[in-house]
Amino acid sequence: MAAFDRDELEQAFRTYWQAGAVGENWDAWADCFTEDADYVEHVLGRMKGREAIRAWIKPIMVQFGELYTAYEWHLIDPSSGRAIVYMQNRRDHPSGTGTIDFPGVTILEYGGGGKWRYEEDFWAFPQAQATNKEYADACEKYDREHAKKRTRLNWGHGPAWTRGAPSYAART
Repeated sequence: MAAFDRDELEQAFRTYWQAGAVGENWDAWADCFTEDADYVEHVLGRMKGREAIRAWIKPIMVQFGELYTAYEWHLIDPSSGRAIVYMQNRRDHPSGTGTIDFPGVTILEYGGGGKWRYEEDFWAFPQAQATNKEYADACEKYDREHAKKRTRLNWGHGPAWTRGAPSYAART
């Protein structure tokens, strides 16, 4: 693999994170990939090409609109052109206090020109299933319409660029 400039990789990662996790602009996020990108999502499938990625991400994010991504940390490796990010897949608790989370890790490989050529996602599937049930039970107990509110109340403790608005409707 070719070596890349750390600042270039960092900027590409921030653009990717802000378009998707923070801005939830899935067209802009898909545009962060090369035309021939490979995307491996170990639970939900494999995609080949930017347009396949776009066609997949948009309906999946509508289906799980109450879910958002809270940044924990990331690493940049200029020698390999990779970025690795650890995150929480998060729902705000319908009671109004706390969150319901399951962790995930994404590995990105850079393709140059501000675009990623490869993404591979790993997430804790048994924990995701448990949190789905926990969230459904909490909605039943506290607020049956909670998912429609698409709140984003706890972005975590990452840098300011990793945090978004308190709701999907209020995002910029």
